[in-house]
Amino acid sequence: MPVKNRFAEMLPEITAWRREFHENPELLYEVHRTAGRVAELLREFGVDEVTEGIGRTGVVGVIRGKTDTRGRVIGLRADMDALPINEITGLDYASKTPGVMHACGHDGHTAMLLGAAKYLAETRNFDGTAVVIFQPAEEGGAGGLAMVEDGLVDRWGIQEFYGMHNMPGIPVGSFAIREGGIMAAADQFDIVVTGKGGHAAKPHECIDSTLIAAQIIVALQSIVSRNVDPLKNAVVSTCVVQTDSTAYNVIPQVVRLKGTARSLDPGVRAQLESGISRVSQGIAAAFGAQVEVTYHRGYPVTVNHPEETGHAISVARDLSADVNTDVAPMMGGEDFSYMLEQKPGAYIFVGNGDTAMVHHPAYNFDDDAIPFGSSWYAGMVEARMPAA
Repeated sequence: MPVKNRFAEMLPEITAWRREFHENPELLYEVHRTAGRVAELLREFGVDEVTEGIGRTGVVGVIRGKTDTRGRVIGLRADMDALPINEITGLDYASKTPGVMHACGHDGHTAMLLGAAKYLAETRNFDGTAVVIFQPAEEGGAGGLAMVEDGLVDRWGIQEFYGMHNMPGIPVGSFAIREGGIMAAADQFDIVVTGKGGHAAKPHECIDSTLIAAQIIVALQSIVSRNVDPLKNAVVSTCVVQTDSTAYNVIPQVVRLKGTARSLDPGVRAQLESGISRVSQGIAAAFGAQVEVTYHRGYPVTVNHPEETGHAISVARDLSADVNTDVAPMMGGEDFSYMLEQKPGAYIFVGNGDTAMVHHPAYNFDDDAIPFGSSWYAGMVEARMPAA
């Protein structure tokens, strides 16, 4: 079955919303203009209930089907925030806000879900309740968690969650998904090494914190290569090295390391946390230095539930002959994971074609993907809650 004809008809309208959002990007929870516009459009569509300010600046819309004999409630989620990146696309609808752009396609996600909401409010060809969720602060702000903590699940009685993300490198009109872990837990660590500073010409009078930090950086890689099961996935990356000196001839007293640890399994996540502390403490002790390790747990693993993944695949196959059901998991993080921790559901990738990768200053969402994304969102409601 091709995409729904209604979305082909609506493509110019949905594209206009998308490009409006692209021109006016906002960061994290400061998505006031975007959220206001989303709420305005939902009310224009005749959505039954529109609630603003969930999870600070999130928007929730409720669309009731023609019947509700089963009492089923399906949640559809899109993210709204942009990134602190200078856009270099040269588009006539490029960002009007210096240093901020929609470099991850959240403008497209929001527009596609708005299109689905308009269609569902028009047709109501389902038996149950669809809840459309527009979330702030996916890009590091844990807006998904904020909405959950603000009563998203219990207040609207959501029983299943479905989400989507565009993916460059996958042809437009294609989908990709897998059961189980599809996006990684994204954690951070801070390591502060304190030695004894001094003149670089007299290292024997110092405890060289730079040397110790270098040993720690190298040794951290042994956690993945020698502690983690080689059939499981993990990444440890030290990304920042800072000293308390900028002089050529001073051995610094303090060196600070910052980095990220990624995993697709709760047990591996615990291994990384304990291993980073153990390795750092051991090396510092060997050199007579002090070390402080702080591990920050970020977004959990995004885990697709088996039954719901099957439903997501079925709807995707109704729309496309190209559905990869065993896509490799990705080590990026995604805070839709917080919703999937509360209720079963699934997260799917929709093709964005041969474009720059997300988080790149030349990235742009491909508007030709809109009918596929909107059809999948609406299709999940109609498939999971068929009209009585």
